[in-house]
Amino acid sequence: MNLDFVNVEKRIHDTLIFPSFDLSVNPGKVVAVYSSVDVREQIIHLLLGKSALFQGEIRIGESLLRHPSRDIGFLFLHNALYERLSVEEMLRFIKSLYESEQTIDNAVKAVHLDAKRKTKINKLSYSEIRRVQLACLLLQNPAIYILEEPDQNLDLESKRIFLSLLQELRHLGKATLILTGNMESAVTAGDEVYKLDGNGLSPIQVESGDSKTTEEQIDEGQPTDTVQPVQLKKIPTKIKDKIVLFNPPEIDYIESSEGQSFLHIKGESFPSDFTLQELESRLLPFGFFRCHRSYIVNLQKVREVITWTRNSYSLVLEDVNKSTIPLSKSKMMVLKEMLGLK
Repeated sequence: MNLDFVNVEKRIHDTLIFPSFDLSVNPGKVVAVYSSVDVREQIIHLLLGKSALFQGEIRIGESLLRHPSRDIGFLFLHNALYERLSVEEMLRFIKSLYESEQTIDNAVKAVHLDAKRKTKINKLSYSEIRRVQLACLLLQNPAIYILEEPDQNLDLESKRIFLSLLQELRHLGKATLILTGNMESAVTAGDEVYKLDGNGLSPIQVESGDSKTTEEQIDEGQPTDTVQPVQLKKIPTKIKDKIVLFNPPEIDYIESSEGQSFLHIKGESFPSDFTLQELESRLLPFGFFRCHRSYIVNLQKVREVITWTRNSYSLVLEDVNKSTIPLSKSKMMVLKEMLGLK
């Protein structure tokens, strides 16, 4: 069963939360949507029937979404569990509540909590509690899974279990929608990755990090097609085993630390294989400025220029963190000339 957002737009009074977009979450696929907390909450409220659309419709299969719907199961960031119950008691309660045909044994094994079956929930770690929440969702056995920040603050073992469960949901033909404010989580978990904000829904281009170059193919004797050189305007960065391509206007600023360049985008930091000098050359046509030996800034994101002393300056950005980055004295003179100031 698929979940479809058709021409969906959300406004609160005169404020646009997100403009009209279309999105399909198909069986056997994991779709990740990277967004702010406000956008994420509004999507969840729409799916729960707690708020109304400004326009458009949400469909499950061939029918409009009705509330409540047992076809949709939710893993909320702050799921409430009965902490005085043991893991097994909690799962028995959920099984009875949803009249589930799924077995508790399978749910417990899926989240690797066999050794904790008799343990009270209030004695579990945060990551183990999240795994109990996942087990409860597996017992519900919905056709469509909505996961809010599913791997936030999880330990490494729990993250591995979560990714394994996603693979099992794919095999079972479940449609899975992940809503997250963490780019790494979105890219790592999703088959399709999107960004949803005030500009609408846009795909995030992701490539497998293990793809071979033309030279490697030639070395291995593989056939290659003749490809004309093109100018790559997007800036690549690597997240785990995937390569994510960012449009230059998305970048707030770039910082070099201990020989490694980092792209700063909406409060998150992403490593780049390019040196600061290479990035400066690539980004110059897009309004980027080398403001310091260790920083490149997107001038479109600069809100203020602050003078601390005769030789000390800073730039304040309009990003989510209101970042302040240094501006060297020599670069201050260049910036003034660029802005037409004396």
